[in-house]
Amino acid sequence: MQRHSEFAPIHNILVPFIHDGPGLFALDAARQFNAEIILVGVVVVPEGQSLSTGAAAARALRRTLRMYGKDKRITSKTKVIVSHEPWKELSNLLQDENPDLLCLEFDSHLKALHVTASDLLSRPPCDVALIRGKITSKPKQVLVPVRGGPHAELAVRVGLGMYPKGVTTLHIRRPNDPEPETDAPFKGLERVLNQMPEVQKQFEVTEDAAQVILNHSKKADVIILGTTVQPITSSASLGPVADRLLREAPCAVIAVKSGRPLPHFKFDESAGVEAISILVDKWFAENTFHADEFSQLRELVELKKQQNLTISLALPALNEAETVGKVIRTMKKELMQRVPLLDEIVLIDSDSTDRTREIAAKEGIPVFIHQQLLPNMEPRRGKGEALWKSLLVTKGDIIVWIDTDIVNIHPRFVYGIIGPLLINPQVQLVKGFYRRPLKVGQKMQAGGGGRVTELTARPLLNLFFPELSGVVQPLSGEYGGRRSALERATFYSGYGVETGLLIDIYEKFGLPSIAQVDLLERIHHNQRLEALGKMSFAIIQTVFRKLEKRFGRAVLEDVNRSMKLIRHDNKGYFLDVEQIAEYERPPMIEVKEYLNRKR
Repeated sequence: MQRHSEFAPIHNILVPFIHDGPGLFALDAARQFNAEIILVGVVVVPEGQSLSTGAAAARALRRTLRMYGKDKRITSKTKVIVSHEPWKELSNLLQDENPDLLCLEFDSHLKALHVTASDLLSRPPCDVALIRGKITSKPKQVLVPVRGGPHAELAVRVGLGMYPKGVTTLHIRRPNDPEPETDAPFKGLERVLNQMPEVQKQFEVTEDAAQVILNHSKKADVIILGTTVQPITSSASLGPVADRLLREAPCAVIAVKSGRPLPHFKFDESAGVEAISILVDKWFAENTFHADEFSQLRELVELKKQQNLTISLALPALNEAETVGKVIRTMKKELMQRVPLLDEIVLIDSDSTDRTREIAAKEGIPVFIHQQLLPNMEPRRGKGEALWKSLLVTKGDIIVWIDTDIVNIHPRFVYGIIGPLLINPQVQLVKGFYRRPLKVGQKMQAGGGGRVTELTARPLLNLFFPELSGVVQPLSGEYGGRRSALERATFYSGYGVETGLLIDIYEKFGLPSIAQVDLLERIHHNQRLEALGKMSFAIIQTVFRKLEKRFGRAVLEDVNRSMKLIRHDNKGYFLDVEQIAEYERPPMIEVKEYLNRKR
């Protein structure tokens, strides 16, 4: 092995897998190496179509990648690229991944990724291998025509990676070229090759290099050659010799090119309405998941173990005796006893007056009354207060919250939230969404729920935070995130907690840190119109508070925290005033009691 020390081995190979396109032949070639294979899914959306139309294709492609990911040597990137300009996106990813080799099929990958051979070879983002032909079994005879320089060295590295015992280097020179021993471009390469007695070396003198290579290729399983270093005049050309070999060689051909740094590509998020729309469409396609993608619970458990993570489920409750028992039993049975996905379940009660706490305690889970936690701080009413204080009494690296009034409870409400956090380390917060049937008379309207979402939350986000306009249900009660992010977020005490948390995570970590998952259908008790009005009032306050911080200017005064409610009795209409104030809680990481417990 020492003889190979001057040729760095190929440790990892990146293969783009295109939805309804190329990728399989490149994967077959990559499998011939003793290297890790990184699969990256790409969905190409035609210009003129919304990127959001790629969501279904991205979901299907993730299923395919997970199937190939069962091979221990294959790492499937869970983030699928959805783009009008896939090559720019892939180039950006390559800068982050920095693979030893990028495998592409010639020329189907180039067409699918919207990149010409000229552009690819003039500015390769890394070492590139263009493959023509199918390589499904270990090649026994590898022919490597060499001249010298970085591309020849890369060709030899690739050949040795595929089959070190069967590599033959073929040095071709023209009649007027210097003798091999004085040929400067070849001398450095020759010095290394001389340390490799297992590599067969042949020399030819000819005016027609392509023909000589074709003659030798009759005994080879694959040809590996460096592409031209000269400017390429045709966008489809790899150079005269490579072009002819790609057309006429009887065996597989791999053309390689050594990489150079490529400028980092970024979306311009301030380029106006069109740029925002593209950004949101792209996010929607790449970061929208479906609960069914994560139904293989043992795979999630394995990912959890690999990342050495713990997961907590915190259940906020206020007078939910009718449903809380079934919620707890379902999650304990399916996600703790059947598979160890959850490490703990706790109930965060808001001082219920029914049997909610008694039922939870009987089911064997810790019960906390949030008004009794952090006694040095004046307690506040509201679900947001309970969620904030749940950080104090849970231990998990990932924290999931679901409401306890779900009638059709199913473990997907939890594992669907956990899935994106386990497969993508960039994701900090996952929001659930679902169909919310609403009973109107004797009929059930499938899309009739979520009235505050559609009439208040989403219009406000579209207006002031358009980057978040792709979030289907920003107010859903089923969501979760990484403790490291949640403990640094501001929590609003009441109905504004979901909106405030969504905006805070976006502003601190960026749009790619947020994902959403389709949890199918959720049936719960619908609230009266007056309660929805109060909720809207609190959400509007929350958005304005966030805008105040953005612009550094106060807008709301204390008087704005009261809402006049219209009442009616047998005497007629009258007004009633109710305080609906959305107060902030500081990031939990700033609370002394939390830090002491964390230590």
